[in-house]
Amino acid sequence: MTTTLWMTLPYVAFTSFLLGHLWRYRNDQFGWTTRSSQIYESRLLRLGSPLFHFGMLGVIGGHVVGVLIPASWTAAIGISEHLYHVVAVSAGTVAGVAVIVGIAILLYRRVTVPAVRKATTRNDKLMYVLLAGALITGMLNTVGSNLLWGTYNYRETVSPWFRSLFTLHPQPELMVGTPWTFQAHGLIVLALIGVWPYTRLVHMFSAPIGYFVRPYVVYRSKPDTAPDKRRYARAWDSPVLPPR
Repeated sequence: MTTTLWMTLPYVAFTSFLLGHLWRYRNDQFGWTTRSSQIYESRLLRLGSPLFHFGMLGVIGGHVVGVLIPASWTAAIGISEHLYHVVAVSAGTVAGVAVIVGIAILLYRRVTVPAVRKATTRNDKLMYVLLAGALITGMLNTVGSNLLWGTYNYRETVSPWFRSLFTLHPQPELMVGTPWTFQAHGLIVLALIGVWPYTRLVHMFSAPIGYFVRPYVVYRSKPDTAPDKRRYARAWDSPVLPPR
């Protein structure tokens, strides 16, 4: 049963991720946004948002190196396993703390500011729960499994399992004997991937590329003319320009 779980659930989550984004883009383009609440409160947002987003860049970068890149590749360029773990633990801890502090500030803001709380949807609440769970279990893996209660080399089990999913030759047995923190982290992340398209997280795949190619916005000063006194003045009437 456990083996089937680690082979089936990832593909369910990936399918929901891909098809959900297509559905969302085709049916809810106006909702493809962060649903910004900056107009309601900006002081806490200015503090928590940079910590969360810049910390997430480090977290994502660490996962790319640790999960997607095989250990043989880093060894081939002269990075020993000890050096890798020292860098991974130190950089991962800094990035993880930044993300956790950032999301704590954002959650505090969302709970304590009435206008922001009212603008929070059910999907937002689910997203925050899953995101917080993924961050907490991720920190347990980074700090706990490497510093507090011994070391665990996830590059021999978790990383090959994840990469095997994309080769269509999954190896779910690699996840069966992993520590519970790694299993919990994996399940929460898969759930987050599955609900991703139906939350505000879709804004991650948006970029203001159109700003670089759109035409200039032309601003014209209003001519200094007397206002039209007619009760039903036509909006399309050309203004009378003053003589030069």
